[in-house]
Amino acid sequence: MDELKEECGVFGIFGHSEAANLTYLGLYALQHRGQESAGIAAADGHHVTVARGMGYVADIFDDRTLSGLTGSSAIGHTRYSTAGESRLENAQPFLIDCVHGQMSICHNGNLVNAGEIRRDLVSKGSIFQTSSDTEVVLHLYARTQAPSQEQAAIESLAQVQGAYSILMMSPDRLIAARDPHGFRPLALGRLGEAWIACSETCALDLIGATYVRDVEPGEVVVITEAGLVSHKPFPPAARLHCVFEHVYFARPDSYVFGRSVNEARTAMGRQLAQESMVEADVIVPIPDSGVCAAIGFSEMSGIPMRMGLIRNHYVGRTFIQPQQSIRHFGVRVKLNPVRSILEGRRVVLIDDSIVRGTTSRKIVRMVKAAGAREVHMRISCPPTISPCFYGVDTPRRSELIAATHTLEEIRTYLDADSLAYLSLDGMLGAVTPERTHYCTSCYTGTYPIEFPKDQDAYLQLALKLDKPGLVLEEQV
Repeated sequence: MDELKEECGVFGIFGHSEAANLTYLGLYALQHRGQESAGIAAADGHHVTVARGMGYVADIFDDRTLSGLTGSSAIGHTRYSTAGESRLENAQPFLIDCVHGQMSICHNGNLVNAGEIRRDLVSKGSIFQTSSDTEVVLHLYARTQAPSQEQAAIESLAQVQGAYSILMMSPDRLIAARDPHGFRPLALGRLGEAWIACSETCALDLIGATYVRDVEPGEVVVITEAGLVSHKPFPPAARLHCVFEHVYFARPDSYVFGRSVNEARTAMGRQLAQESMVEADVIVPIPDSGVCAAIGFSEMSGIPMRMGLIRNHYVGRTFIQPQQSIRHFGVRVKLNPVRSILEGRRVVLIDDSIVRGTTSRKIVRMVKAAGAREVHMRISCPPTISPCFYGVDTPRRSELIAATHTLEEIRTYLDADSLAYLSLDGMLGAVTPERTHYCTSCYTGTYPIEFPKDQDAYLQLALKLDKPGLVLEEQV
């Protein structure tokens, strides 16, 4: 996996005496979805309390912090900024007190018309505290004349466009909502009498909860002491699940969009082997994201899979580099080759994607330096040629190597003996036999939701091709 950032994770629970502690554990399971910041809001039936911080979940919360988050309901968030700067003010959940009472919110996704709505609200006197698109929903919520909190939530969500899996919590209820297209996952589960809503089922597994079903696209679920009530207030829309959840984002032990992530990725590997077989001695995954596809490739090809690259799982967000130059230091601190597996062999490296190509290039050269006779690169998704505007932090098109270079140019840049990507049809077939209901904008450049006119400059900037030519600069 080459420099494509995660999105966000949300977790909420209603009706459990240890709501905040369980939310902490749920966020721990969702840490892969965002490492910039995290937060928890807890409610005791009368009041909502929030604790937030920058960094990993385990760095932010301790016994003292969690003991201050009392109540039987809670929502939590792990963040990677796809809209808004990386600073504490943008850490979620957000909390307001308005005519409808206290309401906290956390969000996974990206609202494409947030800028347009924000400017309109500011012109009418609204004062924003953050640069996050999520805050727009709270302003809309506070301005509605709706008779109930759930109706106010529905009216505010009806005004936004884009991708959202949202949790909203007041002192006495939990609201879970998903956009009509269903871009982002949101699962419902039970732990005893408690209800849970979360981004991935791996969070349910960690706390011993049972998966019930997904929140459906366009559904608004309201949970109170009286139970769960489902609303379908929005016009039906074409289902557009983000296929990159299966390719990379979700944990392999999760189910998203009703499909096992592990099974989908393994099937991608099998299909990749069918489409781009090569004579080789060993299959080596680039850990951890390439492991499932490598298993599938090995199964289909009959070539044994070995862990020829070992990942250091204790690398923090930053590290001190030595003054004396060490070749490929930035990669080596995270991955180290196993010479006894690689030396003298024809190696197939399996990864889930190539974004800029700089990291992949270093890995190929590192494997060759460890003695590999040949290195063949196989990627278990199609070439990434366009940015995502629905909740994934993607570079501009000019920074996506597959958008600006041919397959042969990329192979030459990577210094690989051969290179092949999984076809779009092959990827979709591995995820679902119907090959439908998925958003593939990052692979096709076709965007299913129309952008507001005022977003044209932003869209064109992200799609801009700065200049032709092969990107050759070395980056750590």
